[in-house]
Amino acid sequence: MNPADAPVSLDQLRGLHLPGAAGAIQGEIVAAVALGFLAALLVGLVRSWRGRRRATLRRAALRELDAARALEPEARLVAQASLLRRVARGLEGDAAATERGEAWAARLDRLFATDFFSRGPGQVLVGGLYRRRAEADANLSGTLDAELARLLARIKA
Repeated sequence: MNPADAPVSLDQLRGLHLPGAAGAIQGEIVAAVALGFLAALLVGLVRSWRGRRRATLRRAALRELDAARALEPEARLVAQASLLRRVARGLEGDAAATERGEAWAARLDRLFATDFFSRGPGQVLVGGLYRRRAEADANLSGTLDAELARLLARIKA
């Protein structure tokens, strides 16, 4: 009979043990656990910081949009356009806020996942700031305020 085929009783089994030095935790294991914990902590801190930064940007933008409602219609449009530049700069960097015309409208549409700035009433904030407006555009201010508030409230991470 082969020794590997012999029946083994529970009394003959050896207890669990660590390889290598018995009873001592190896340095590599401690280093791996510490490094994993440190990496998880760092990822958590970065995500928290980015979340607060975006939430602060959203709150500040909505607060500034509310303050612009008290302005005259022409000044309100300028304040809203300036706000959009600052939001784009805060979300995507300085290069995003330097675009003009169709490129700026496309960037805003992509940033807010809409076509409000290239095909909707938001076109006035992209290229219509220097045109004279008729009195019929009084409804435009309310539409712009409502849509900008909705878009700015959706700013995430």
